[in-house]
Amino acid sequence: MGRPPGRSRRLLTLWQGRFAGRPDEALLAFTASLAFDRRLAADDLAGSRAHVRGLGRVGVLDDDEVAAVLGALDEVEAELAGGGFAFAPDDEDVHTAVERRVTELAGPAGAKLHTGRSRNDQVATDLRLWCKRELAGVATSVLELQAVLLERAVEAGDAYLPGYTHLQRAQPVLLAHHLLAHGWALARDVDRLCDARRRLDVSPLGAGALAGSSLPLDPDAVAAELGFAGRFENSLDAVSDRDFVAESLFALALLGVHLSRLGEEVVLWASEEVGFLGLDDAWATGSSMLPQKKNPDVAELARGKAGRLVGHLCGVLTTLKGLPLAYNRDLQETQEPLFDAVDQVNLALAALGGLLASATFHTAAMAAAADGPAAAAVDLAELLVEGGTPFRDAHAVVGELVRRSLDGGQDLADLVAGHPDLGTQATGLLAPGVAVSRRTTPGGAGPQPVAAQVASFRARLDDDRRRVGDPASP
Repeated sequence: MGRPPGRSRRLLTLWQGRFAGRPDEALLAFTASLAFDRRLAADDLAGSRAHVRGLGRVGVLDDDEVAAVLGALDEVEAELAGGGFAFAPDDEDVHTAVERRVTELAGPAGAKLHTGRSRNDQVATDLRLWCKRELAGVATSVLELQAVLLERAVEAGDAYLPGYTHLQRAQPVLLAHHLLAHGWALARDVDRLCDARRRLDVSPLGAGALAGSSLPLDPDAVAAELGFAGRFENSLDAVSDRDFVAESLFALALLGVHLSRLGEEVVLWASEEVGFLGLDDAWATGSSMLPQKKNPDVAELARGKAGRLVGHLCGVLTTLKGLPLAYNRDLQETQEPLFDAVDQVNLALAALGGLLASATFHTAAMAAAADGPAAAAVDLAELLVEGGTPFRDAHAVVGELVRRSLDGGQDLADLVAGHPDLGTQATGLLAPGVAVSRRTTPGGAGPQPVAAQVASFRARLDDDRRRVGDPASP
């Protein structure tokens, strides 16, 4: 059914001179992005200030015009900060809203704000500025979670638990070692976030719609004023590139996968069947029906959000895959996934940090689970290796002893004591807490290598704090 006559109304646009007719309200409703891109307002103001000063330096605007427009931009900033900025129905995006208000305040000088600039290079600039700031913020939040893991690792001391492969008990490991395993994965996430920031640190401003400008613009000076490492080399690429969005989403998605893995272990450890971890009341939820329940919802949501983050990455890559040069409106669809990914990751980092900082580790239950005689099987095999037995043969000997113990109900220690190549001296390896103390190789799970690892991890945290805190650092 068509729209009844008279339902459309005249709306101002940035392209109205080309059109005799008026845009339909449904068109503007479909294409508008103000609902989500208003978070770019601060970056739009920064980009506009640098652009106006650049126009003044090359003589496109005189000093009075520069002052008038900069004053209007300051007033817009104050209105936005104070909640007094009135968005109009004609404002399809935050960039239009800012320009409209500046023109209202500065008059004819305000109408010159967009000289030599397109929304294509304007939006790309704003989004890069936003990413630089927000990725640094995410990296800072990752470092805070790593600090929690380090603190709990130090507190854990000589506590140990089973290490798992295939979710089957494998070898005892220090609890500190297990916690820092998550910490090192997060350190790679910090690397990726910093690396993505380094690559996106390029100013598109001055590329115009796609081909630059005939005006004497100075993109290098504008890029330097905005704090970018440099300016674009190719104007077509500058306005169409959203690699930096895809890279940011990948870094955020993989970070989300690591948080999901951490959440999964919290869920397992907090179960009564495992019983390795107790949740603080402030970081757990209850059941609307079952009075006895204490649920690890934070950990479950951290696990669930990973699918959302991976979906954002897949969606943006799918959007980008078929676009010709240069700008296409499809690129608008890269913003919401990016904004949501940053929001969700920040929420997950804060929540998991609070959960882990307040959780209780049930170290007695951990030790009891890790002290099963079979957990020292590889130590028995390595003892045979030290005596000259080939490892494959030693593996078979110990494997047979374990099988006989399980099948016949005979104590493994008795079988070890009665074996001619092992004997009673080998049964000491089966004593509680002995196996974990024998892990001595660098990076291993025993006391000596973990002590070195704690120092190394602490130094890495300090280095990364400096790196993330310094915008010029790669």
